[in-house]
Amino acid sequence: MSKTGLTHWGVPVRLSDLSASRPHKFKLDPTAEHMQSVADTLGLDGLRKLRFSGTLTPIGKSDWHLTGEIGATVTQPCVATLHPVVTRLDEPVERSYLSHLTEMEGDETAEGDSEIEMPEDDTREALPAELSLTDVAIEALALALPAYPRAEGAQLVRTQFTESGKDALTDDDVKPFAGLKALRDKLEKDD
Repeated sequence: MSKTGLTHWGVPVRLSDLSASRPHKFKLDPTAEHMQSVADTLGLDGLRKLRFSGTLTPIGKSDWHLTGEIGATVTQPCVATLHPVVTRLDEPVERSYLSHLTEMEGDETAEGDSEIEMPEDDTREALPAELSLTDVAIEALALALPAYPRAEGAQLVRTQFTESGKDALTDDDVKPFAGLKALRDKLEKDD
């Protein structure tokens, strides 16, 4: 940790080593190699100008509240054309690390599957021994990414492929009850 705050990409922070009497600022500026690693992890075509900055503020004797902002310029393939789509992201990040919060245990169902109920406040997490600001940054970036990036003017086009002399299969044909509808129509026609 430097005098200006927590600044090392990839180095976890032991929260118990921080003074609980004052806030601690942080600013992570990853190298080009780090950004390439993040882009590979998230399946991005490109990642530039990634930064994560904010403050870790003590709450009581052992809990911490993180507020910050993730910023990045990402390149993803368009969902319609696969052309590159460049998006600038600047998103707030908030997390609370609480010592009294424990990991939720799943309820066993009849089939033996484990179910986990999502909490209402998804910014609250159990207090870790070491906090990876890098992991927080990558998670925040992943959550901020456009789910369906689309190039300007891109539209989905409908193409149909079939053997010559046969009717092409349409979306209506593959609906679950399309066969029943055809049977119903045939029965009504016969009456």
